[in-house]
Amino acid sequence: MTQTKKIEQMSFEESLGELENIVKSLETGQAPLEQSIDHYERGIALKKHCEKKLGEAQAKIEKITAAKDGKISTTPLDDE
Repeated sequence: MTQTKKIEQMSFEESLGELENIVKSLETGQAPLEQSIDHYERGIALKKHCEKKLGEAQAKIEKITAAKDGKISTTPLDDE
Protein backbone atom coordinates (compact mmCIF):
# COMPACT_ATOMS: atom_id res chain seq x y z
CA MET A 1 0.00 0.00 0.00
CA THR A 2 1.38 3.43 -0.97
CA GLN A 3 0.44 5.54 2.02
CA THR A 4 3.24 7.99 1.22
CA LYS A 5 1.32 9.44 -1.73
CA LYS A 6 -1.08 12.23 -0.85
CA ILE A 7 -4.67 11.32 -1.60
CA GLU A 8 -5.34 14.64 -3.35
CA GLN A 9 -2.65 13.76 -5.91
CA MET A 10 -4.06 10.32 -6.68
CA SER A 11 -6.15 9.42 -9.68
CA PHE A 12 -9.52 7.77 -9.24
CA GLU A 13 -8.03 4.41 -10.25
CA GLU A 14 -5.14 4.69 -7.79
CA SER A 15 -7.49 5.66 -4.99
CA LEU A 16 -9.92 2.85 -5.74
CA GLY A 17 -7.10 0.29 -5.93
CA GLU A 18 -5.69 1.34 -2.58
CA LEU A 19 -9.17 1.37 -1.06
CA GLU A 20 -9.73 -2.20 -2.29
CA ASN A 21 -6.44 -3.26 -0.69
CA ILE A 22 -7.44 -1.63 2.60
CA VAL A 23 -10.80 -3.42 2.59
CA LYS A 24 -9.06 -6.76 1.97
CA SER A 25 -6.63 -6.05 4.79
CA LEU A 26 -9.40 -5.14 7.21
CA GLU A 27 -11.46 -8.17 6.24
CA THR A 28 -8.67 -10.56 7.20
CA GLY A 29 -8.48 -9.14 10.72
CA GLN A 30 -4.76 -9.92 10.80
CA ALA A 31 -3.50 -6.37 11.33
CA PRO A 32 -2.94 -4.98 14.85
CA LEU A 33 -5.69 -2.70 16.16
CA GLU A 34 -3.75 0.55 15.73
CA GLN A 35 -2.86 -0.31 12.12
CA SER A 36 -6.48 -1.27 11.43
CA ILE A 37 -7.64 2.10 12.74
CA ASP A 38 -5.08 3.89 10.52
CA HIS A 39 -6.23 1.85 7.52
CA TYR A 40 -9.87 2.59 8.28
CA GLU A 41 -9.20 6.36 8.52
CA ARG A 42 -7.28 6.35 5.23
CA GLY A 43 -10.03 4.27 3.66
CA ILE A 44 -12.62 6.89 4.61
CA ALA A 45 -10.46 9.62 3.06
CA LEU A 46 -9.96 7.53 -0.10
CA LYS A 47 -13.71 6.91 -0.35
CA LYS A 48 -14.39 10.66 -0.15
CA HIS A 49 -11.74 11.31 -2.80
CA CYS A 50 -13.28 8.72 -5.12
CA GLU A 51 -16.72 10.24 -4.62
CA LYS A 52 -15.31 13.69 -5.44
CA LYS A 53 -13.65 12.39 -8.62
CA LEU A 54 -16.86 10.67 -9.70
CA GLY A 55 -18.83 13.86 -9.02
CA GLU A 56 -16.41 15.85 -11.17
CA ALA A 57 -16.75 13.34 -14.00
CA GLN A 58 -20.54 13.41 -13.71
CA ALA A 59 -20.53 17.22 -13.83
CA LYS A 60 -18.46 17.15 -17.03
CA ILE A 61 -20.84 14.69 -18.62
CA GLU A 62 -23.84 16.77 -17.57
CA LYS A 63 -22.16 19.90 -18.90
CA ILE A 64 -21.59 18.22 -22.25
CA THR A 65 -25.16 16.93 -22.59
CA ALA A 66 -26.98 19.91 -21.08
CA ALA A 67 -26.89 22.37 -24.00
CA LYS A 68 -29.74 24.92 -23.99
CA ASP A 69 -30.89 24.08 -27.51
CA GLY A 70 -30.88 20.34 -26.81
CA LYS A 71 -27.78 19.70 -28.92
CA ILE A 72 -24.55 18.23 -27.64
CA SER A 73 -22.17 20.85 -26.38
CA THR A 74 -18.48 20.64 -25.48
CA THR A 75 -18.33 23.62 -23.15
CA PRO A 76 -15.51 23.05 -20.61
CA LEU A 77 -16.45 22.64 -16.98
CA ASP A 78 -15.76 25.82 -14.99
CA ASP A 79 -13.27 25.31 -12.16
CA GLU A 80 -14.80 26.36 -8.89
